[in-house]
Amino acid sequence: MATAQPGLTPDFAIGYREVLLQGFDNEVNTTKKVLAAIPEGKRDYRPDSNARTAWELACHIASTDVWFLDGIADGKFNMEESDDPVKNKTVAELVQWYDENYKRASARVRAMTPEQLLTPISFFGTFNFPAVFYLGFLNNHCIHHRGALATYLRPMGAKVPSIYGGSYDEPFEMAAA
Repeated sequence: MATAQPGLTPDFAIGYREVLLQGFDNEVNTTKKVLAAIPEGKRDYRPDSNARTAWELACHIASTDVWFLDGIADGKFNMEESDDPVKNKTVAELVQWYDENYKRASARVRAMTPEQLLTPISFFGTFNFPAVFYLGFLNNHCIHHRGALATYLRPMGAKVPSIYGGSYDEPFEMAAA
């Protein structure tokens, strides 16, 4: 099992948390646009029989982002991650649930002390990193699944929002100087 590197400081933990959460705040806004673009009548779309449906993927993204943050704040991860809080909602309700619960869970992480951020958490026996390091996992996990969901949108007849710049449906616009 991997363990954390010694010598991490409280100032590093606070700075790292803030950099990652500020970046993830932007990612969440982009994720909400991708989730909101799912056509209500096409939630069962899947590009392949082995793929998740658009709705399963959307629920996984929203619930897992919150699960990761709560696990960091709780100082432990459990296998009880579930899409249940979101699976029976409409697309708009999912986006609202995600927005509210992301804000709640990220506020919990922002309230953590440096000591809590530096406390190692076991990730099911695979990793044992300081709590703050799992923010990187959260970011990568979300971006990975959001990218997959974004590729579903056009075949479902939806418009693809801008993600890291313009898209065909939402061209890049230069900010006024």
